Amino acid sequence: MSETKTPSKLEKILSSGQLAVTSECGPPRGSDPEVIRKKAQMIKDHVDAINITDNQTSVTRLCSLAACIHLKLMGLEPVLQMVVRDRNRIALQSDILGAASFDIHNILCLSGDHQKFGDNPQGQNVFDIDSMQLIQTVRLMRDEGKFLGGDDIARPPKMFVGAAANPFADPFEIRVPRLAKKVAAGAEFIQTQCIYNVDRFKEWLKGVVDRGLHEKVYILAGVTPFKSAGMAKYMKNRVPGMDVPDELVKRMSGVPKEKQPEEGLSICVETIEQLKEVEGVSGFHIMAIEWEEKVPEIVERSGLYPRPSVGE
Repeated sequence: MSETKTPSKLEKILSSGQLAVTSECGPPRGSDPEVIRKKAQMIKDHVDAINITDNQTSVTRLCSLAACIHLKLMGLEPVLQMVVRDRNRIALQSDILGAASFDIHNILCLSGDHQKFGDNPQGQNVFDIDSMQLIQTVRLMRDEGKFLGGDDIARPPKMFVGAAANPFADPFEIRVPRLAKKVAAGAEFIQTQCIYNVDRFKEWLKGVVDRGLHEKVYILAGVTPFKSAGMAKYMKNRVPGMDVPDELVKRMSGVPKEKQPEEGLSICVETIEQLKEVEGVSGFHIMAIEWEEKVPEIVERSGLYPRPSVGE
């Protein structure tokens, strides 16, 4: 892991060997900060850090940085998600400094969904650098105290650097090498795509452990509860890079409509319970976007509550 210790609470929990729990909140399609505060209030006692998505699905929302600042002002630990789709290297470095000026200590470096899926399909994408280069940029700024242009930074950012991994995308055989590249670029923690096919995830994780990558990076297994059988079918058939086994769709379809949300939560809890003791899993990332009120129940039923406290 990193030689340079960051003040990130998330890193402290992970480095102590305890299972970490993160979740995420999508900012509003407007400027009312109360929306993000309410979501955070629901989950704050059950998670160690809260991701703020960055214009997810390429739909325009309150910016991730501002939403993270609102969490920080509440005394919570945010994870700033940053996509390379919308900003060039000047703006990316500038926003990293902006986050650091508010002592935001976690960043998740992402590519971002293509803009054709969002509310401005005619928008120009940027992709000046890719997500791997963004990881390298944050590490350069933190560890060397340098900008990409070579100049020194006054008060370098102290960031715990994360990235995403999808164990289920095709071709499967490049998934572990791709993770290895992100680790080589400087990623210190990973949040995975949501897991429904536990066997496939374990197969990927075995490859990760065989290469010793689990000793170089903390892996947070991603989970998302189904709200309905319709959601399970949509995730299976319409969302690229998602692996939803037929038996889960059948299981969701096999209960009455009003009981499907409860069934979806049970599947989510079972997934966490199956993975808690698996070598290479350092924690869980619970993605219940627009269903944040269920995060405390998932954490408690999974035996991940109360959350550990770490010395600040």
